[in-house]
Amino acid sequence: MILEKVENPEDLKKLSLKELDVLASEIRELIIQITSKNGGHLASSLGVVELAIAIHYVFDAPHDKIIWDVGHQSYAHKILTGRKERFPTIRKYKGLSGFLNPAESDYDAFITGHASNSISAALGIAEAMRQLGEEHYVIPVVGDGSMTGGLSFEGLNHAGRFKKNFIVILNDNEMSISPNVGALAAYLSKVTTGSRYMKFRKDVESLLKSIPRIGTQVAKRIRKLEEALKSLIVPGIIFEELGFKYVGPIEGHNISYLIETLKNVKDIQSPVLVHVITQKGKGYLYAEENPCTFHGVSPFDIESGNFNKEKILIPSYTQVFGETVLKLAEKDNRVIAVTAAMAEGTGLCLLRDKFPERFYDVGIAEQHGITFAAGMASKGLRPVTAIYSTFLQRAFDQIIHDVCIPNLPVIFAIDRAGIVGADGVTHQGIFDISYLRFMPNLIVMSPKDENELQHMFYTALQMNQPVAIRYPRSIGVGVPMDEEFKTIETGKAEVIKKGKDVMLLAIGNMVYPTLYASEKLEMYGIKATVVNARFIKPLDREIIAGLAAEIKTVITLEENVLQGGFGSAVLELLTEERLADSVTCRIGIPDEFVEHGSQEELREKYGLDVEGIVKTVRSVLGTAKLKVFKN
Repeated sequence: MILEKVENPEDLKKLSLKELDVLASEIRELIIQITSKNGGHLASSLGVVELAIAIHYVFDAPHDKIIWDVGHQSYAHKILTGRKERFPTIRKYKGLSGFLNPAESDYDAFITGHASNSISAALGIAEAMRQLGEEHYVIPVVGDGSMTGGLSFEGLNHAGRFKKNFIVILNDNEMSISPNVGALAAYLSKVTTGSRYMKFRKDVESLLKSIPRIGTQVAKRIRKLEEALKSLIVPGIIFEELGFKYVGPIEGHNISYLIETLKNVKDIQSPVLVHVITQKGKGYLYAEENPCTFHGVSPFDIESGNFNKEKILIPSYTQVFGETVLKLAEKDNRVIAVTAAMAEGTGLCLLRDKFPERFYDVGIAEQHGITFAAGMASKGLRPVTAIYSTFLQRAFDQIIHDVCIPNLPVIFAIDRAGIVGADGVTHQGIFDISYLRFMPNLIVMSPKDENELQHMFYTALQMNQPVAIRYPRSIGVGVPMDEEFKTIETGKAEVIKKGKDVMLLAIGNMVYPTLYASEKLEMYGIKATVVNARFIKPLDREIIAGLAAEIKTVITLEENVLQGGFGSAVLELLTEERLADSVTCRIGIPDEFVEHGSQEELREKYGLDVEGIVKTVRSVLGTAKLKVFKN
């Protein structure tokens, strides 16, 4: 096997072109094998294998800085940069990250879990190198829709002034820019980037400009004619206007073309954008036919392409949300759905298929999506914006400025709230309570189960103000689903169980683990009151303060960071009610980023599972050494 000879990028340079083609096939086979067991981002990584090989063949990483945007394209990059032996641990607890992580390897130049940041980060690195007198290349690889993010264009706008050693590679795997792919396009790109052509072009331009009185004008007219003709062949005029030398489109699965083109563009004294056309899922038939399905996968059978999932009758929170929004839209034609490149992931595909004219996918552009929704709300519509918790962070200012200040009835469906799992540090939804609860006019809710979820969205639709509803990435609890929607009284908590020793005040998906923990605590003679807060904002002041006056030990439970979270809100309430003498403990995520691992492993680590709750409660009450009571 060729792959056995490759431990780092230097080993690539010893291989022939024929051997590089074999290497690409072997890398694809390894990615498919490991992803079929671990899950992960399959189709995207399969699409850039030749591109990763070519980049590392031509450039000198880690001295030259390669930034993959988004980071889940980086599996081949990881295999080629000293992590081949550890690749079977990818996305596993204490194993390799599924994204770029500078703490993991010097070859990972910058963290890229969210999309569209590579050009800005790369430009910063390039300018720092200039300041430090370092002569190295910086290569951001933009793909998987990252060009739809506004930050990419902000970076391009700035980068056009940078004169050299800055090469943006556009991995176009969705045909978002009309391509002209094939041997002719590849040939033209090789010719127009060759050193002879560039020298000839420069000499001709200098000669024309030297002609007295008319030379400069002639040179400008020829340049305009060149651009006009070029725009008929290639779609790069917009990049040229931003100050880039546009090269492409290039066939992204031809290693020979890629290597020759990248070698040629190294000597261009201006920022360069190389447009590469790739096929998402390349080399695995099922991923080629269904790149969306095989974008992010759970374990699957390689031969059949079937996912190894047990038949689960309990719906996921995402599924219940999708069905609920569809029902609401059927009854109320004001309901509009907005998402940011996540129609299937958020469950909005149901509404999209039935009411396509009321569904909007804005691409990876959360900031625009929120303000777009606010504009519709200002005209009386009721937009539901479904965005994962970690990605909603990108639209922080728009939530405040464009939704909360004008008090517009936008409904935020915050999927993947709390611990997400194997996607790791950049994707855990553990900050939304903290960054939402201080915003005036915004109601923030979180359901204990899937039935309560549907009622919360119905309730939100009745409110004439912004509402955020956070829910986890998981199947539901398995409770019966009510046939009819019910309105939940704003700010009203639910007392599930009464006990005299401790009040356990839980929010969202922490309610049922807390309830199960209270049953175990009875074995130790501890009687707990369990409260489902339901509302993070406004809190139920009457119930919380009333119970805290009777039960002096109050423990809050949340799947969010403790700083500024639900527990902090309860502490503020108790202080205002002069009940700060209650022995209060907060259970949640400490002041650290949560790495990748299974949800079960991570909840156990942070004491968010049943056993962890029992242990904490007993410790707070000073009963950790008491024996179990026997019936």
